[in-house]
Amino acid sequence: MNWWEALILGIVQGLTEFLPVSSSGHLEIGQALLGTAGEDNLTFAIVVHVATVLSTLCVFWQVVWQLLKGTFTTLKWNEEKDYVAKILVSMIPIFIVGMFFKDYIESLFGSSLVLVGICLIITSCLLGVSEFLNKRMKKEGHPIRYSDAAIIGIAQAVAVLPGLSRSGSTIATGLLCGVKKEMIAQFSFLMVLAPILGEALLDGLKMVKDPTMVTSIPLGSLLVGFVAAFLTGLFACKFMVEIVKRQKLVYFSVYCLIAGLLAIILEYHPITLF
Repeated sequence: MNWWEALILGIVQGLTEFLPVSSSGHLEIGQALLGTAGEDNLTFAIVVHVATVLSTLCVFWQVVWQLLKGTFTTLKWNEEKDYVAKILVSMIPIFIVGMFFKDYIESLFGSSLVLVGICLIITSCLLGVSEFLNKRMKKEGHPIRYSDAAIIGIAQAVAVLPGLSRSGSTIATGLLCGVKKEMIAQFSFLMVLAPILGEALLDGLKMVKDPTMVTSIPLGSLLVGFVAAFLTGLFACKFMVEIVKRQKLVYFSVYCLIAGLLAIILEYHPITLF
């Protein structure tokens, strides 16, 4: 992987991790167009995912600090402990998937752009339906409840499929549950921090134990991808929060539909840009 390929894929990861268009699906499409599909990209995926986690922490550092302070500086049950508990509840489904189905899920990546395309089209439908129903109900919404956290967590677990947007699925599910639009984007981004870092740590340990898994991607390309994903992630995270508040998900619904059709076309008529 050249530095400019890493730059492009890093930008793709940074933007699509937070926008409801599926980062995994776009990385699959991007690798197909760049001709890097099939390369050992595990290390690169870990690096760019960690970069987007750091961008999330930068955007929500005040919220994260308040949660940590409220959770560990007092024994009394408070709002911070309640919020963290809901995040933990939301993580249960993805933990189960990671423990028992990780190898199967990983086998789906790079297997077929048709799957990516179908999942992108499903994302499109989910975003469109959630915005339509949310606007039609015209309700203020309620704070996140434990039942909401569990349902949103299930949506996150299902969204491990390539092409099914994690942020799109969790935000749309939250809106369908009636959660306040001002709250769901923040919760969606915070609930994924621990799973991504945990997966990155496990994959890193796996590579340490098995030297054959170490990537041949140059260090310079990894650094370029990391910086690109981090900087674009900062922009996309802030942008997505405003998008959810203004209920403009329909544009991403149309985009996902087009991207899904493109992925299916690329499966049968491969195109390499370079």
